[in-house]
Amino acid sequence: MPLFYQHTINTTTKLGIWKIEEGEAFFLAKTPLQQNITHPHKRLQHLAGRYLLQYLFPDFPYTEILIADTRKPYLPDERYHFSISHCGDYAAAIVSTSHRVGIDIEIPEEKVVRIAHKFVHEGEKQYLKPIAKLPGIISNKNQQSPELNKKILTVIWSSKEALFKWYSWGKVDFRENMQLEQAIQLHNNKLILPFVFKKEETIHLNITAKIFKEIVLSWVL
Repeated sequence: MPLFYQHTINTTTKLGIWKIEEGEAFFLAKTPLQQNITHPHKRLQHLAGRYLLQYLFPDFPYTEILIADTRKPYLPDERYHFSISHCGDYAAAIVSTSHRVGIDIEIPEEKVVRIAHKFVHEGEKQYLKPIAKLPGIISNKNQQSPELNKKILTVIWSSKEALFKWYSWGKVDFRENMQLEQAIQLHNNKLILPFVFKKEETIHLNITAKIFKEIVLSWVL
């Protein structure tokens, strides 16, 4: 069973990552396909994400999931708050009975360096360099290496994607509305990123990120 990672955040909130190694039949035996998805791998990702919802909370009513105009999946009675993400051969989900949540997983790629100007505000750059000094971020001691930039920028991008899903109403500028506002801390092998979200109101909240060998995971509640 390729459960890649599971974390119980508190008594009402859990998250997990599934590494997809099974075929469709494995997931379809538990989770019906609710959308018309033609691409085989995207279909697998979709099924694995919804399979995780019930893996984390066995009574999760996945058949009641609706899709909002912003493309966010939700339950009409909000008995559970949840968020799903997938990339490559991984699917991630976070579920809570008490908090609005957001999750994102990303595979670090060179593209994130090229588009950094679209999601990193000038005021945030002062907090990027110190990340490299935290243990486990990168093994290369060259502070200016492309690999370093790629990992750090993926953490920031993934954190803002998780925050975007948490907000759930769309129409968010990743540079202007979401900004890292303090130095990033390392706690229990996880990164704690203090963000300010400026939209209808100003909200200060922490995003948690964890770096694995192949992927970056971020979540917020």
